[in-house]
Amino acid sequence: MEQINLLSQSSAIILALIIGGIFLFFGIAYSKKYQGINNYLVANRSVGTFSLTTSLVASALGAWILFGPASAATWGGIGAVIGYALGTAFPLFILVYLGKKFRTSYPKGKTLIEIIRIRFGLKLFKLILFLSIFYMTIFLIAEVTAVSILINYISGTDLWITALIIIVCSLVYTLYGGLRASIFTDNIQFIVLCLLLIVGFSYLISFNFEEFNFEFIKKNKPNLLSINYLPNFTAGLTFFIAVAATNLFHQGNWQRVYAAKNNYILKKSLLLSFIIIIPVVFLMGFSGIVAVSQNNSVVPDLAFFYLLLKEKTIFLSIVILVLAISLTISSIDTLINAISSLIIVDGNKVIKFKGNYLILSKQIVLLLSLIAFFLASKGLSILYLFLLADLFCCAAVLTIFYSFYSKSLNEKNSYISIITGLIAGILLFPSPDFSKSILVGVIFPTEFFPSLISESLLFFSFILATFVPIFTWKLK
Repeated sequence: MEQINLLSQSSAIILALIIGGIFLFFGIAYSKKYQGINNYLVANRSVGTFSLTTSLVASALGAWILFGPASAATWGGIGAVIGYALGTAFPLFILVYLGKKFRTSYPKGKTLIEIIRIRFGLKLFKLILFLSIFYMTIFLIAEVTAVSILINYISGTDLWITALIIIVCSLVYTLYGGLRASIFTDNIQFIVLCLLLIVGFSYLISFNFEEFNFEFIKKNKPNLLSINYLPNFTAGLTFFIAVAATNLFHQGNWQRVYAAKNNYILKKSLLLSFIIIIPVVFLMGFSGIVAVSQNNSVVPDLAFFYLLLKEKTIFLSIVILVLAISLTISSIDTLINAISSLIIVDGNKVIKFKGNYLILSKQIVLLLSLIAFFLASKGLSILYLFLLADLFCCAAVLTIFYSFYSKSLNEKNSYISIITGLIAGILLFPSPDFSKSILVGVIFPTEFFPSLISESLLFFSFILATFVPIFTWKLK
């Protein structure tokens, strides 16, 4: 794994401990006066505009924005950048309408899953519950992996050390204070993020002033901007569908929908978050195009850091570490609380447990965190992990949300459609090197398929997973 060792291992570890410790302290201190199950799950439905907006943004912009958009842009071009930016923000725009509808129709709701149970029944409910916990666990692994790889890149620190620090700090205050603690620390993280992003982009553009523009890219990598370059379309649509579908299912977003003090605050916060997120993700992705235009051999996952750290300054290394750790913790606390809330609210329909479901949820979250810790120590591809999680949500998104507007879809049809979409997507989902899939390259030789398919496996995988379910809705 590539390293530049701008900081010593001890300095990086101390910095991670300090940042994690600060959020741990504030999270616990603040949430002490807000105890009870309603505060734990939906912050007593009393969150105002500022807190809700900052929490939505901080939770959406995890450490993945430092890796995913830039990495995708190195091969998917401007289409991938636009798709990533719109896919991240678009669900918040949709929730302006859906959020109000669900708060009105299910005023005591806490999770999307429990509403699915009311609409359909236990069979489909169990499937969606499993898919939700699965993809959020994958997200958890990806977030911890991302920050661990980054700190290893800058300081050579072993992946497991960073993973342990980040997971423990996030677990302690989130399992203690629930959503109230998560939202409060998100407020702090949002302010930190804004300051560090301003500093980071100022240096990024100053170090790359003559290259950070479309003219430089057209000269060195014109295909990444060309309308004739197929990945500009396939990658753009892929990332839009994948990221948007996933964020519509994200329990952390639904918790915040129900945490809003009223519908007006919810609408205002969602629109503000939408406006903030698009330019941030776009600029992160655009940096990947600039990086690969400068150096064709740049490591995709590290494209953003290649640009920012080309001057190899210790100051910027510290800025990046603080930014990355803050981003990671803001996402992890959302994921931990979201998984916990699903188990508390919906677990009794699946697990026959005579004890306290709050305690059970914390035990399960601890187990999932151990799995995340183990896998994050392996340094897997961050973008690939996110894409795998996204696929599961794509298979369910149209069926589930269409069902709230059409009574013609019954539980059996919905279940079959989601499974069908998932199987179709998995058959074409590419291997980590994107060279083959189960259907193309394993069951049948690659030569059996047109180059359009074999070279665009990810695109067709998501297209099939998302749209194949439609054809099963009318089955008797």
